Amino acid sequence: MKCPVCGEDCVSMAHELLDRVPSVFSPCPDCPSRILDKGIPPPSDGYREPCRCGKRFIDEVYAHIYAVLVSEGAFTGTEPLKTVGTPLVHPGFYMQSPPYLPANSLVLLSRPMEKKAASRIIQEVPEVRGVIKYENFIPGVVDPDLSAPPRTYELLAGCDIRANIFPSRAGPVVLYQQQSKTHIEFPRMRNPKIESVEREIARIHPEWFTDAFCGIGKLGLVAGRSGIAHVVMNDAWYAAAFFAAYNTLVNKEFFKVDEVRILADYAKMAEMPVIGEPKLIAETGGEQDIRVYQGDYRRLHTILPALPVLAALDMFEKDDPARSAEALRIWREQVPGEAFIP
Repeated sequence: MKCPVCGEDCVSMAHELLDRVPSVFSPCPDCPSRILDKGIPPPSDGYREPCRCGKRFIDEVYAHIYAVLVSEGAFTGTEPLKTVGTPLVHPGFYMQSPPYLPANSLVLLSRPMEKKAASRIIQEVPEVRGVIKYENFIPGVVDPDLSAPPRTYELLAGCDIRANIFPSRAGPVVLYQQQSKTHIEFPRMRNPKIESVEREIARIHPEWFTDAFCGIGKLGLVAGRSGIAHVVMNDAWYAAAFFAAYNTLVNKEFFKVDEVRILADYAKMAEMPVIGEPKLIAETGGEQDIRVYQGDYRRLHTILPALPVLAALDMFEKDDPARSAEALRIWREQVPGEAFIP
């Protein structure tokens, strides 16, 4: 599939990615493993090259990146190895041991990184697919009233699209995202949000499910995998709404649909990154009706039927009881059915 970020063929359909999972980060019999202390600089003897199988233990990859940063003057050589940044592997899934990375399997979020060093890392460290300048905020919409300008990280070099794999009772869901434009969420052994959605679905058996703050589509697509006839996903942030649509296509084989029609262009959506009135971004054809909108959740009632809807409001501000209560109040006044915060 064509990548919406770099235009290359770096995206797989769900089954293709899932087929790689059992061995993607496993070492071959000849792979060396040297566990480095992340709280001190790496050893003076440098880093080891990838194994003949093409993989390298993640600590050696970090030591290689560290060497580039020293060479570029970003590090003095006294910084701890962990200062390099946050590793986000592709694909991401729950792992019980550190990975041996193949080529193009790591997106790096780094505070000290600058463009020149990032470009060198993309050229010289084969495991790294993208380098992002990390900042102390969550990318995307920062204001639930949509009045403040959104914020994003800067992609310094490479391509920062990557996938996470989240388990559900009905089976796994593959979720791609552009990491510089969307928040970090890495799969754990358990996902309380998914479990919350599954409990409500089992309790109510709804015909309609709405993920009103859908992000890249996790809860809505879990509902789709559960067989709900009508699923509506919505997010005001363009990168979230687009990838919710894109992930509907990636996971198409798991739904009772004949086709997935994506009706928006990612680059054009970026010209108006936050909108209020819901705009249809994608829809399916077939037995299951799955739709994705970009817009303000407070306007979503204008495109929903006058029928009972089970709605998940997975808002960033849910730790604030007053904001959560207000969001639920607004929703319940406008849409029949039940609503909950997962």
